[in-house]
Amino acid sequence: MLSIFSPHLMLSYLFSLNFAYAAVNTIWISLASLLVGMLIGLLLAAGQEVPSRILRWLIMSYLWLFRGTPVLLQLVFAFNVLPLFHIVLPAYGCAVLALGLNEGAYMTEIMRSGIRAVGPGQRTAARALGFEERQIMLSVVLPQALRIVIPPIGNQFNGMLKLSALVSVIGVKELLLTADETASSNFRYIETLTAAGIWYLVLTTIFMVIQSAIERRLRRRTSARSAVIAIEPAIQTIR
Repeated sequence: MLSIFSPHLMLSYLFSLNFAYAAVNTIWISLASLLVGMLIGLLLAAGQEVPSRILRWLIMSYLWLFRGTPVLLQLVFAFNVLPLFHIVLPAYGCAVLALGLNEGAYMTEIMRSGIRAVGPGQRTAARALGFEERQIMLSVVLPQALRIVIPPIGNQFNGMLKLSALVSVIGVKELLLTADETASSNFRYIETLTAAGIWYLVLTTIFMVIQSAIERRLRRRTSARSAVIAIEPAIQTIR
């Protein structure tokens, strides 16, 4: 009689090349989708600062559409409907496109919050120095906004790692599909799904540690800069 759970079999799956390859695919899909989402979010957040009602309406329509429909629907739509319009993408391309467009709707709000967190006084000072609006956005606002939004971007990436499991429905060979296909030969679902779950936990833990390290470094840099700003008036007085 077979045991319900075999630790030896689970470990063999966990350290197999098949699962390692699937984990690399999961990371690649998550990173690519996040970068697409960040680019879209940055462009749309900057577009919301433009005084154009038509542009703002288009942006709000995009946010309404992609935040109001399930990610799974968007994945299936990209894979099954786009070919009807002669837009044929591989499964990986459909996965990155759908996840990136969905992520862009949430990144827009994150980027917008970061942009608006930069004080209006800095924009006024830049205008007084002769900067154009485009230069103010690129040289003054965005560098500071990106530092502000790094923590929520890290959270979004961890969420994307888990959300990437949905791409298994369109045949992308990531961790969940690999576990399901492996179990289909011997019906040992507990071992294969446990191995996949451990991989997800390891990946999210690693990136949480990286995120925490980045946040600590940013806090130290901010504290050091604040200390310099606080000391400068005293230095000027001594001089």
